[in-house]
Amino acid sequence: MNYLNFFGLNMEPFSNVAMGRFYFNSPQHARALAKLTYAADSMKGLALLVGSIGAGKTTLARRFLDSLPDDKYEAALIVMVHSSVTSDWLLKKIAHQMGIDDPSPDKLKLMGQLYERLISIHESGKKAVVLVDEAQMLQSKEIMEEFRGMLNLESDDSKLISFIFFGLPEVDQNLKLDEPLAQRVAIRIALEAMHEKETEEYIKHRLATAGNVNIQFTTEAFSIIYKHSAGIPRLINTICDNALLEAFLLKKKEINKELLSGVLEDLGLAMKSPRLSVFSVRPDKSTKEEAAQAAEKDEVDLMFQGLEVK
Repeated sequence: MNYLNFFGLNMEPFSNVAMGRFYFNSPQHARALAKLTYAADSMKGLALLVGSIGAGKTTLARRFLDSLPDDKYEAALIVMVHSSVTSDWLLKKIAHQMGIDDPSPDKLKLMGQLYERLISIHESGKKAVVLVDEAQMLQSKEIMEEFRGMLNLESDDSKLISFIFFGLPEVDQNLKLDEPLAQRVAIRIALEAMHEKETEEYIKHRLATAGNVNIQFTTEAFSIIYKHSAGIPRLINTICDNALLEAFLLKKKEINKELLSGVLEDLGLAMKSPRLSVFSVRPDKSTKEEAAQAAEKDEVDLMFQGLEVK
């Protein structure tokens, strides 16, 4: 028996795999989707959504892609998996996604193929939109120039293709490798971590989606999870998944402070005693003011231990 059977769940409620069925439409997500839709519908050329590690950018990108009607858009999602891709690879990838079966190895001819294909899409009444996830991986001036070149493909009344980048905040700096491209960002959206009430609603939503009727989180448990996750969805999922596993092992159906204490300790997210940190890590601190400052810094450092996912 696993914890799904024990709790009577249909699926894992806190998997970090981006699945559309678990999409949580918070107010900020709803606003982001509205802006992304406007960017695509208006063929703005280049839009950008940034967020910290684990903030849910990929989930939002997939949700947005699914929301674009097939009869109105020729849309595709490209996920950058490493930073060593070349401009040639990128151009061929986009050509494939736009329906060019046999892209020419010659870049000038390939640009001609892409232009003809985009004209065909435009004349059919559709709009060509390419979503680029993990866009911070685009780290060369050559690639940025390639995007600028594609954005120069226009008809008499509109651009022929729009790009929407989803990435970490450093994508802003990458865009500046080609300043004219950076100036073409028509819409920029910042995806923030959730606040405490949203965190509670997010957890309840995912549990309900997975078919929960048995698991109970105490009010204090929600606050503790928010405190140690800082409202970042990926960390919320990790804490909650481990909490359900621990509850299953203990044959309990309530997630409370005591249970979470052990889970957070195992994950390296538990906050240690400030007093212990001050006098064991910084024995040279002598004044109360210095000790208090050191304790505050240690608390913050320990609270966010493990947030940097590589």
